[in-house]
Amino acid sequence: MSEHYDIIIVGGGMVGAALACALTHSELRIAIIDARAPDTGFTPDTFDLRVSAITRASQHLFENLGAWPGMQSRRVTPYQEMRVWDATGRGSIHFSAADIGEPDLGHIIENRVILGALTERLQAADNIDLLAPATPTRLQPAYPQTASLTLADGRQLRARLIVGADGARSWVRRQLGIDCLGWSYGQKGLVATVRPQHGHHDTAWQRFLPGGPLALLPIGQEHCSIVWSCAEEEAEQLLQLEPDVFLQRLDQALGDSPLGRIEHSGPRAAFPLRLQHARSYIGPRVALVGDAAHTIHPLAGQGVNLGLLDAATLAGMILDLQQQGRDFGHMLRLRQYQRTRKADNLLMMASMDGFKRLFSNDNPVLSRIRNLGLSLADTALPLKHRLMRQAMGLDAHLPQLSQRRWHAV
Repeated sequence: MSEHYDIIIVGGGMVGAALACALTHSELRIAIIDARAPDTGFTPDTFDLRVSAITRASQHLFENLGAWPGMQSRRVTPYQEMRVWDATGRGSIHFSAADIGEPDLGHIIENRVILGALTERLQAADNIDLLAPATPTRLQPAYPQTASLTLADGRQLRARLIVGADGARSWVRRQLGIDCLGWSYGQKGLVATVRPQHGHHDTAWQRFLPGGPLALLPIGQEHCSIVWSCAEEEAEQLLQLEPDVFLQRLDQALGDSPLGRIEHSGPRAAFPLRLQHARSYIGPRVALVGDAAHTIHPLAGQGVNLGLLDAATLAGMILDLQQQGRDFGHMLRLRQYQRTRKADNLLMMASMDGFKRLFSNDNPVLSRIRNLGLSLADTALPLKHRLMRQAMGLDAHLPQLSQRRWHAV
């Protein structure tokens, strides 16, 4: 026998969980399928290796979902400034929240904190079934009114809409036969939690090295989460270094900075960097969100924010159509979601790819151009202020769920 839902979300990560949270007060019955059991635990004296730079638009989404207090009760680190400088010259730019009348530029939040707070909201909802751990084995999207999903334990599920929120290697996307455009950068992002000698000054730091950017993002009172983009072979070498030797390499990469020496580093890990974009975000009664639809270089920390905008857009569309008594799983409606998100995502992906290619090389001509560009942008205040607002998600056309004025569910 089949169990019927209105929506099945495959993937209970940050984007899939946020989508489900946006639908908790609706009359829709929703299932979330994930390979891992839910975990809302938090240990304050340990740090997650993976963190996200959350924009104001994403903060508003979390507030509207009622998940922001749960994140604040764990660990949320606002940053008021951002300093960017080039290793091959004197070009630099400084961003300050005070210059645009904002309390901060954003927040650095560990992924486990985001997911834990969202999961708490889901566990309290009456219309959400968390089927985890569970593994899907078959997807049949072509039924006239419902799509069908088979789990490894034999359960048969049906829904008016199945959402693939299952990451860059999306099983749902593969089942639909949707190809991806893109390429590997031949790099890995090395991540670790470190403690600088002079603290982080509530500032996000980024130095552009010839091999790729090195970012230090404030976390907690005195630590930073690093994301060091470098060639795959170099990343593997850095992973194997003894802790004291790694700290020396990190100090050399940072050069002379107000942070002082890096005094401590925790465990290290690395993940491959690539640009990837699905040719289509939709199939018969199926939609893709987040990394299942697109991945970008992490140099500006926009990846998860794009995925959260996918979730907010799709949730808003579903709620509107449900209220009107219309079929939100119909291909015509799904095409509306795709049109709305594809253009914005492609623009951000192209911008980040261009920045990566301009700043991650040792070409002397490009070095002079980028150093001059950084210095000019630092003095062109209207341009700089606009860049800040765009990066924070304040100037974009946003779905209602990602706006400050939307009433919380």
